[in-house]
Amino acid sequence: MKSQHIKHQLYTLAFLSALLFSHHAQAQQQKLSLDDAITLAKSSNKEIKVSALEVEKSKQQRVISRSLFLPTVNAQAAANHYFQLPAFFGFGEGTEKGKVPYGRFGGDDQLAASVVAVQPLYNPQAYPTLRRARLQQGEQEANASTTQLAVLAAVKQTYLTILVLNERIRLQQESITRNKRVLQDARSLFAQGKALRVDTLRAFTSVKNLEPTLTQLLFAVETQTLHLKTYIGFDSLQNISLTDSLTVPAPESIPDEVTIYNTARQNNPEYKALSLREDIGKESIKIASSSRKPVVSAVAQYQVQSQTNQFNYGQAYYPTSSYVGLQLTVPLFAGFSNQARTKQAAFSQEQATLVRRHAEEQLHAIVHEDVAKSQESVERLKNTALVRETAQVSYTIIQYRYKNGIASRLELTDAELALSTSQANYLEAVYDYLSARIELDKLMGVAF
Repeated sequence: MKSQHIKHQLYTLAFLSALLFSHHAQAQQQKLSLDDAITLAKSSNKEIKVSALEVEKSKQQRVISRSLFLPTVNAQAAANHYFQLPAFFGFGEGTEKGKVPYGRFGGDDQLAASVVAVQPLYNPQAYPTLRRARLQQGEQEANASTTQLAVLAAVKQTYLTILVLNERIRLQQESITRNKRVLQDARSLFAQGKALRVDTLRAFTSVKNLEPTLTQLLFAVETQTLHLKTYIGFDSLQNISLTDSLTVPAPESIPDEVTIYNTARQNNPEYKALSLREDIGKESIKIASSSRKPVVSAVAQYQVQSQTNQFNYGQAYYPTSSYVGLQLTVPLFAGFSNQARTKQAAFSQEQATLVRRHAEEQLHAIVHEDVAKSQESVERLKNTALVRETAQVSYTIIQYRYKNGIASRLELTDAELALSTSQANYLEAVYDYLSARIELDKLMGVAF
């Protein structure tokens, strides 16, 4: 009796723990609409954050390129102690053996400090570098928009997938319930001697054939939910509950291919980035070519010097000197590197042009494929909706006939299979239609 009492207490404790855990999990469950998911993805998605940081880096590159127009100011200081003073040649007359005399003078401790300012007056690389930096910033902004567009499209696609899978789970459970009722009827009739054993076996087989599909759908929902959590920046252990329901809007008119093509070229940030990359190549050629041109700068310096012995700087003189002037730098020979950089930039620019043209040629095929998918999905949606309604009416009639002993069990089984198949086909058509619209909006650069 004592052991049974302890066992009863353990069962009670386990039940209460499970109840508390379930209540805590439900309390921590996050309700999530599609609009919420899109908003969270914009602010928390790691890919979008990375692309935004690339934009910030490109902005700093513009600051770096502007520095070619601004002066550079450097302060220099040096303190040296000589164990043996530097030699200065040319004192006195030459010796008999032709040696040049020299002398050593000055302090053992020498100090020098200076400020040097250089203001570029003519730098052929300045303007092309600044223009390239601006174009690179535009390219990174286009890339960031491309990333955001892709992520938000994936969020919508994943959200839609979960809704469709949940609906398929509901329909699969209804199908299993219907087949279980048939199995119960078959067992009851078999026990009364009014049915054959093969009817019971057929009904049992139908139920068992449906159960693996239900398990597969449940695992698919878990996988897609994890993907959605990743997109919106949620922890994988965070429970979420989708609040939106699967709705099928009235099929919209699909724009013609020419309109979609022109809209994609104009609005899709991916194609904007390709055009900017070509312009960047042109500026890179100018920068590489300008490396063979002279540079003119204004130079100014202010210097303080001192020399003493035994580090006695407090008693030393501190004479100053200053100057301003012009500095001309003319590149004469750099080991053929300047010519190679120019050719390299030209090749890169040609590559960018070929990539852009190839992408535009591919765009025709992509537009045609997406339009064809959209049109096919609209037609299939209409047909499967009609077939589903017909199958539902047929199942209702045959079920009534079966209850009144007019229809056979085989007819009811066939009607149930036709209904389940039509419902699955309709859901697939709904998914394909909505998915095609998402891809079409993404191609045209429509913001979500």
